[in-house]
Amino acid sequence: MLSKDACRAIVLLAVALAVSPAAAGQGRDYISIVGSSTVYPFATTVAEQFGKTTRFKTPKIESTGSGGGMKLFCAGLGIETPDITNASRRIKKSEYATCRKNGVREITEVKIGYDGIVLANSKEAPRMNLSKRDIFLALAARVPAPDGGEKLVANPYRTWKEVDPALPDTRIEVLGPPPTSGTRDAFVELAMQGGCSTFAWIKTLKKTDKARFKGICHTIREDGAYIEAGENDNLIVQKLEANPRALGIFGFSFLDQNGDRIQGSLVDGEAPTFENIASGSYPVSRPLFFYIKDAHVGVIPGMREYVAEFTSDRAWGEDGYLADKGLIPMSAGERQRYAADAAALKPLILDDAGN
Repeated sequence: MLSKDACRAIVLLAVALAVSPAAAGQGRDYISIVGSSTVYPFATTVAEQFGKTTRFKTPKIESTGSGGGMKLFCAGLGIETPDITNASRRIKKSEYATCRKNGVREITEVKIGYDGIVLANSKEAPRMNLSKRDIFLALAARVPAPDGGEKLVANPYRTWKEVDPALPDTRIEVLGPPPTSGTRDAFVELAMQGGCSTFAWIKTLKKTDKARFKGICHTIREDGAYIEAGENDNLIVQKLEANPRALGIFGFSFLDQNGDRIQGSLVDGEAPTFENIASGSYPVSRPLFFYIKDAHVGVIPGMREYVAEFTSDRAWGEDGYLADKGLIPMSAGERQRYAADAAALKPLILDDAGN
C-alpha cells in the first residue's frame, strides 16, 4: 500500500502534467477562485493586495454563489477546475462526499470571520423593526392558520401590517438570493427557522419529525412576495433605491459599503452593526469560509502566498484592511488556529453528521 506522501506525490504529478507549458501560456499561471458573493469583496480585496505586493499574478475570482462554487470546486483536479472556493456557510456533507468521489480528497477549511445577514431598505422609507417570527410569517410558503391551532395554510399575508399591526401597510416584497447561495442557506436557518420555532407545536417537530420541521421552516413562498435577485448584491442595492417599498437580503458588508443609500432593519430589537454582530447580539449572523484544494498547492503559482496574505493580521485582524470592508474579525485565538491550519494544509475530515 502506498504511503500518504507517495499518494500525494502522484496527485501532484497528475496536476502538474495538466498544467502544461501550453496551458500556462494561455494564462493558467494564476489562482482560480469561485464561490460566495458575500465573500467575493473580501477575496477580491486580498487578491488585489496580493497582486500589487508579490511577483504573482492577481487571482481570478468569480462570484458563483456558495453552492455553485462547491460544484465547480468538487468537480475534480486539474487546471480546468478552481483552486479555492469561497463559502458563506460551511461545506455540506454531500458536497464533501462529491469532492472525495471526484478525487478532491484533501481540502483545507479556513474560517475568515463573521458576517451578519441584513434585511435592508432604502433610506427614503421608514426603517423596519422585525422579529424573526415576522420574517417567517412574511416569507414562508405555509404558515400556521391565523385563527390558531396546529394547522398550516398557504401564506395568506400580502402586507407587513397583516403580519403585525405595528408594521407598515405596504406590500411584502423582498429581493433575495437564489437557492445556490450560502446567504440563502444561512438566512432560512437563522431567520426563518428562528421565527418558525417560536410556534411551540412546530418546534417539537424538530425532534419528532425533522423532515417536516425543515419543510415548514425552510420553504420560501413562490407567489411573488419573495423575488430571486441573483448573486449580484450590488444590483439588489440599486433595485432598493428604485423601489423604496422593497426589502433586500444580503451580507452586512454590502450594507456597510452602501450606508449612505440603504439602512438595515432591526431584528428582534437589534441593529445590524459591526459591534452587535461581533458580540453575537445581532441574531442573524454566520461564519464565512474559503476552502483550499490542497493538491493544487505547489503546482498553481502563488497559492501558499495568497493564503498567507489572507490569514495575516494586516488583512483579517481587528485593525486589518478587511475590517474596513465590513468583515467581522474572529478572536485572536481563532485567527491563530485557522492561520496555522492553513499554513500546514491541515485536511478537513467530516464525520457522518457533517462535523
